[in-house]
Amino acid sequence: MRIVWAPLAIERAVEQARYIAEDKPEAGRRWLGDLFTSVAKLVKFPRLGRPVPELARADLRELDFRGYRVIYGIEKRQISILTMRHGRRVLDPSEVER
Repeated sequence: MRIVWAPLAIERAVEQARYIAEDKPEAGRRWLGDLFTSVAKLVKFPRLGRPVPELARADLRELDFRGYRVIYGIEKRQISILTMRHGRRVLDPSEVER
């Protein structure tokens, strides 16, 4: 298994890290590093996350990371990180179309 990040997911992760770094640059870098470490666990445990409540799709799951929802798809040979959302925001289904 390998992990592939969609451009939208990367954009949102970097955006959040930059926001955190505005006050504390090291905290922003650490947040991003911890995110990648957390997501890397999916290589060994692809079903670690829960099903996405808004969607009735068995191939999509979400991993909770510090109040953010990391939405990912499970395929035969890869995990696709599709997007990230704040935990209180409803997922727009168009964000996970593949």
